[in-house]
Amino acid sequence: MENREDSPAYEQVPTPPERGLLHIWKSAGPSEELCLERVLLSRPVLQVTLGEHHGLLLTQGSQVYSFGELLWRDLSIPLSAPVLEESLLGKSVVRVAAGGFHCGALSEQGNVYMWGENTAGQCGLTEKGTVTNTTVSEPCPVSVVDSEVVPPAVVRVMDLACGREHSLALSSQNELWAWGSGCQLGLVTNNFPVWRPQKVEHLAGRHVIQVACGAYHSLALVRSLLPQNTTQRPPEKKERGQSPHSSVTEREESFAVDDAHYCPLGVELTEVLIGETTPRRKGPRRRLHPVGRSAGSSPGSGAGSCPYSGDGKSSTTQMLPQLDGHADNLTQTDGRPVSHPLSCWGANKNSAFPDEMELQNLLQKLSGHSLEMQPVSGPGDTDSLSSQTSDDSCVSSTPSTDLLISSNSGVSGPYSSSPVCLEEVRLCLEAEKKALQGQKSSSLTNIHQKGKTAGNRRRSLPGTPTHGRNGSPRRRRPCACRPSSASRTQAAASEEAGDGLPSMETEVWSWGRGSEGQLGHGDQLARLQPLCIKSLTGEEVIKVAAGSHHSLALSAQCKVYSWGSNMCGQLGHGNSPVTVPQQAKLSDGLRVWDVSAGQSHSLLLADGDCVQPILLYCGQHQDSLSGQSKRSHQSQRSCQRSPSRAEIYSVRPTLLPLCMEMGYISSVRCGGQSCAVLADQNVMGFISAIHELASRERHFYCWLSNTRKLLLTPLRNREGVCPTLGEPCTHLFFSLCESFVRLSIMIGRHATSLSYFLHDVQGRDVTSLLLLTHTDDFQDIYKEYCSALGNFQVMGGFQSLHKLSLEFLGSQRSMLAQLCVPNQAVSGDADLVSLLYWPLEQLHQYSRVLLKLAACYDVLTEEYQYLHQGCGQYESLSLSLLRRKKEAETTFVFWKSHSGKNTEVLRLPQRRVVCESSNRSLTLQKAGRFSNHWFILFNDALVHTQSSIPSQNFFSTHHVYPLTCLWVKPVTEDTSGLYAIKITCPEESFTLVASTPQEKNKWLRSLNQAVDQVLGGGGQGSSPGVTAISRTASYTFTGEGRFKDAHYTGGWLAGRVHGRGTMKWPDGRTYTGNFKNGLEDGYGESVMPDKVLNKPDSYQGQWRDGKIHGFGKYKYASGEVYEGCFYEGQRHGYGMLSSGKQARTSSSVFIGQWIQDRKTGYGVYDDITRGEKYMGMWLDDQRNGSAVVVTQYGVYFEGTFKENKMIGPGLLLSDDDTAFHGDFSDDWTVNGKGVLSLANGDCLEGLFSGEWSTGLKVTGTYTKPAADEPENKERNSLFRLGQYLVPSAQRWGCVFTECWSRLGCDAAGRGERSTAWENIAVTITTAQRHSPNLSRSQSKALESLEFIPPQGEAVTTANFDNIRRYFIKACETPIHPLGWLVETLVTVYRMTYVGVGSNRRLLRQAVQEVQAYLTHFYCLVRFLFPGLPEDGGIIPDPPASPTKSRHNSNIEGIVVVSCSSLLLPLLLPRLYPPLFTLYSLQEEQEEAQYWERILRLNKQPDQSLLSFLGVQEKFWPVWMSILGEKKQIVSSSKDACFVSAVETLQQISTTFTPSDKLMVIQKTFEELTQEVKPMLDGDFLWCMDDLLPLFLYVVLRARIRNLGAEVNLIEDLMDPNVQHGEMGLMFTTLKACYIQIQHESTL
Repeated sequence: MENREDSPAYEQVPTPPERGLLHIWKSAGPSEELCLERVLLSRPVLQVTLGEHHGLLLTQGSQVYSFGELLWRDLSIPLSAPVLEESLLGKSVVRVAAGGFHCGALSEQGNVYMWGENTAGQCGLTEKGTVTNTTVSEPCPVSVVDSEVVPPAVVRVMDLACGREHSLALSSQNELWAWGSGCQLGLVTNNFPVWRPQKVEHLAGRHVIQVACGAYHSLALVRSLLPQNTTQRPPEKKERGQSPHSSVTEREESFAVDDAHYCPLGVELTEVLIGETTPRRKGPRRRLHPVGRSAGSSPGSGAGSCPYSGDGKSSTTQMLPQLDGHADNLTQTDGRPVSHPLSCWGANKNSAFPDEMELQNLLQKLSGHSLEMQPVSGPGDTDSLSSQTSDDSCVSSTPSTDLLISSNSGVSGPYSSSPVCLEEVRLCLEAEKKALQGQKSSSLTNIHQKGKTAGNRRRSLPGTPTHGRNGSPRRRRPCACRPSSASRTQAAASEEAGDGLPSMETEVWSWGRGSEGQLGHGDQLARLQPLCIKSLTGEEVIKVAAGSHHSLALSAQCKVYSWGSNMCGQLGHGNSPVTVPQQAKLSDGLRVWDVSAGQSHSLLLADGDCVQPILLYCGQHQDSLSGQSKRSHQSQRSCQRSPSRAEIYSVRPTLLPLCMEMGYISSVRCGGQSCAVLADQNVMGFISAIHELASRERHFYCWLSNTRKLLLTPLRNREGVCPTLGEPCTHLFFSLCESFVRLSIMIGRHATSLSYFLHDVQGRDVTSLLLLTHTDDFQDIYKEYCSALGNFQVMGGFQSLHKLSLEFLGSQRSMLAQLCVPNQAVSGDADLVSLLYWPLEQLHQYSRVLLKLAACYDVLTEEYQYLHQGCGQYESLSLSLLRRKKEAETTFVFWKSHSGKNTEVLRLPQRRVVCESSNRSLTLQKAGRFSNHWFILFNDALVHTQSSIPSQNFFSTHHVYPLTCLWVKPVTEDTSGLYAIKITCPEESFTLVASTPQEKNKWLRSLNQAVDQVLGGGGQGSSPGVTAISRTASYTFTGEGRFKDAHYTGGWLAGRVHGRGTMKWPDGRTYTGNFKNGLEDGYGESVMPDKVLNKPDSYQGQWRDGKIHGFGKYKYASGEVYEGCFYEGQRHGYGMLSSGKQARTSSSVFIGQWIQDRKTGYGVYDDITRGEKYMGMWLDDQRNGSAVVVTQYGVYFEGTFKENKMIGPGLLLSDDDTAFHGDFSDDWTVNGKGVLSLANGDCLEGLFSGEWSTGLKVTGTYTKPAADEPENKERNSLFRLGQYLVPSAQRWGCVFTECWSRLGCDAAGRGERSTAWENIAVTITTAQRHSPNLSRSQSKALESLEFIPPQGEAVTTANFDNIRRYFIKACETPIHPLGWLVETLVTVYRMTYVGVGSNRRLLRQAVQEVQAYLTHFYCLVRFLFPGLPEDGGIIPDPPASPTKSRHNSNIEGIVVVSCSSLLLPLLLPRLYPPLFTLYSLQEEQEEAQYWERILRLNKQPDQSLLSFLGVQEKFWPVWMSILGEKKQIVSSSKDACFVSAVETLQQISTTFTPSDKLMVIQKTFEELTQEVKPMLDGDFLWCMDDLLPLFLYVVLRARIRNLGAEVNLIEDLMDPNVQHGEMGLMFTTLKACYIQIQHESTL
């Protein structure tokens, strides 16, 4: 029937689509009378699914059509006019599923809709306990809800499958949900029907890929778990596929079985078995209980079979002729097969069958033919016999007697059934004994297969990993050291990585009824829960299909495994039933890529000789159908619960000739007795191109698998592989095998994805092809494989491998012939080479097919761009790998023709020969007359060999020049006529002379291309001399010099190390940093071992010309740390040396000036151990010159030092103000004239001798001054501080010298200003480049410093703010030279005046040092900005226009610049803590008096204190404000007056600079004035008589600690320009108040 777009199915408009063509026919085999019916719809059919007598179609636009016997609606819809399911319109249906007599649909949102028969709850629409609907006429939603999560969540479903009485749903989380009735649900329950979907807990935690439903059984394709321990695996499994038609288990070794007491059903049968419930359908039933046993099992294995007919009478059998050379088939007279019990032989002495010999002879007769046809593993093995008919009509909630006894071959203890069933078992055995007496032969359930696998059945609790994962010994995986394990492990690893590729590491799980062996576990028992089919593990199953009573599995190697009922030959491998998977018999060259199973037939979609797919059919023929057609559909539905034997059927899958007329078939579907296919027309060649790509890839993967199985794996596993190949070639061969395995896995997953793509070719985007989305993965794997192959070939491995293969194959060399590709002969080791190189040709096929696909699109489309780009990439890779192949072949021939012990030294796997000068085309310039030079250019090195014998096979010396460190330069032809090429290497240079200009160009081109390629370029089109002069490479120095035997990795420039790199010496020395012209230059980090201390020295800092030069940090092995300046490897300039971290007995710190690695100049030495600090001059590491020494006991000394001793005049003061002035001869030792002044004023003058701390000997005069005696000025001058100090201006000159040098100046002010700014810019840029971990604020600060204010023009008030802001940012950035200067000055200041240096007598010199800093600093500032005036100068206004000047004539703004106003705010906040501490110590006594009066006076109320201070009452406040509420001040009020002024003055302790402190004083006066104004009328001016008492009140109430220190700091460091102004007067008022409080005795 043909439809128009968007029209109902019954409108006759012949507009068939070109995609999604549907063909349906009755399963009648390959007969020419096949009734093929084509369904014509206006929309392409996306999916077709078939039930017992009905079907569903899903078309484009998410429309669902039904046809066939719709019993739930009492309709019979012809296939030519399917009916539209209108209730599903707008639901965005993406999948449909048909069960036996019900239907399902799945929406794009993951919602499930069910309709049809619902007697078993398979539509899942009603609650248990309510009135159940036997039919659901219209699609209704079924909610799949996960109630285990909180709150319960709706599960999104992505796949749906239906059986006769159950339904399964696969969620987007790859979990399985089931509802309906029967053990085929896999649920842990005995209450049926299950109305609401429940999770199959036995598969929880596993990744379910696909699910399929048979009539009463279920199949699931599950991703395998990764092995938990890959290092300890059980012994290796035999190689798969030893015989083309042998079953899976025939290729398995026997498995060890543990003693776990779990029954084969997955649960323990401990519950009492209840009698059979009332069947749902009426009609005659036949009940058989088949339980078979392996003929080859051990005598002690207990197993039983209980076949009997419904009336309890046995049936006679007759022998049928053998079909197709297979085992005899035993059937009953009515065509039904019978079961024969061969169980419990010798299980005990009371056996039901005493005559064991008779039965053994019978078995031998039955299995005689099969023993000759197939290899056996035991004397009792036989081929499979046909299974008996079984009735599956019992309700699955009650376990039937099919579940009683399991065969146990090789198991230590037999499985026992439930005690309730023992009597039934005994009756079964007796019935079988009687039946056996009148029979000639019997039919068993595939004895041969069960003998192998009965002991292999998985016995585990639900949810446990399959096959002994997690360390179970039952998992027979290949050993970790064998190559056959690589594919499994790596495939699993890649699939777990979520790379978007299909998984081939899969398992097949089955559950439900197994009366026909359709579960594949080697018996006919039912399984209540999912159980893994062990024999299919490792077979790379990619799809499963379930018929009514048989099952199919499709592997990635295009093999089909089938098991279950074979009444009609639907298994495709003989006519006996199979209880374990066996491989279907296919003709050579057929590769199946889709399968489907119906009621009694199977349909296979395969690749044939052409691109167009072909159909293969196995099952009953039309003649058998005609005999069955007499029964109505209803009688079939009610009676036929097990398959019936067909009279005529095919044993092998046969070709359906009509398939070629259907077009390009994309998928097949079976159901009931019908078959359906979806096909596409080849529009513009697109469909044929896709099919060609998929077909080639499947063929390619099959070839890879066979090559690996027949050739590589046996060779690698052979014991003699290492002695034959040799150790190097053995490793290369193993590497080749591993890369071959990786390639094979990638191709297999790609082929599988292409098959999936074809199933849904209408809904897939061509840009989603893995060739386009995983291009990098394909290219990497092919490159890796080509490299491994070339390396093995270059080392001559194929010659030895050929010999090994001859020994291995022997007379079976014909096996190798099937691996050879067309136009390939098997004759010699070259055949192995061409055989293994053949996969590279697949790249060209990729390119060709992608080009075909691109031709189907317009050039402007996105698809064309993707396809065209992919085509170019694969073609380019193909050409590149072919070049590599040719290079490997050329190199192998080269080594073969130049074999010898000398050349073997140069033979490396990755090395390829480019060209060589054996014809004397190239020689060394100025070579000796009798010397012979031979140059060989490899892809990684240039080799120069020299000998006195003209032979390339023998040479006396050779030198290898790595191409990574080789520079090639053509020499311009001069009058000498030499065609020369100059070669530059890190340690030498030489010139090569060519014989002709052509040879010169040839070598020049080859050298440049080889160098370009080894440096990462393509090696294409490199013109002579253009290869990189600057590069990054590694090199090991061999010649004499500083770098002897050192290994370098980093930058190069024309043969010299240049740029950033790392140099490592064999003795442990390392250097990481910058190089310039072959030497360390710039910033670098170095480690130098100290063998004596067994610890390394380390240095981080600047280098120049290979020496430490500049600023850096050196950590010595002894524990000392020096941070400062170096000059040509020596400490020179400013530096700080810390020692004693390792040995605490001598810890000290020195900071100061160094000259030629010695302390010379001003410096501070803090002897932490002795508690002394020396501040003075040094000479050659000795104290020499004027200095000050303070101790931790408060002793202060200033004087002269010589040769590290106190020698000469000096002044010594103790903590109690005792003073001594005189001559010293050693440290703290007095010797000579002196004057000693005591704290009370007494004086002792004369000759002194002795040490200060132990006692002095005195010869002199003691004087006690009288009360009225005038002051002795001469004596007082002796005790004046500062006589022997180093002037402040001469201190720390080394610090400022270093800053000047960073600006590029030799001395202060000597240098170019432009050079200084260039150095600043370079410093900032370098910091940004080499400090990637800078914070965001640091990066912004550096960026702001890149904008330099104009420094050449005059500074005015307009641009002065820009300059000031620049200096603030510069001083806050340590990378900037000015910022480094600030940090260093803070460091030296704190080192001087913190700790022991906190001596009050150091205050004056501390203040003078700060002032000296400002003076030096301002010189730097004026050098950078010469427009600034001198210290205290005025900055003029900018020149303005006449108009503007008239408007601003009345505004006078004067900006005075001084070093204190500009720089003190930058320095003093950092120097404030130690400086203020000295002020506090100096004023300690006065501060004590001041604070005592503050505490006493603050006890008085406000009015009392105001009155006492003499404040006029007109200034007394009357009201105060508390939280916005106005309250009156009473006599008892305290701290209520002038609150804002008091709080403002308290802020003086939170500021640092004098200017900020003066601003606080000014604001205090303003606040005081604002509070007084409301009390007075009119204008008001302060007079000092009124102001001083009032301000004295504010100072008292402010309670400022250390006010004297604050006052003195302001007085010492305030800007001289404000001393006589308004602020100066305010400061004088504050000072007067402090003095008044301190000395007012009446207070």
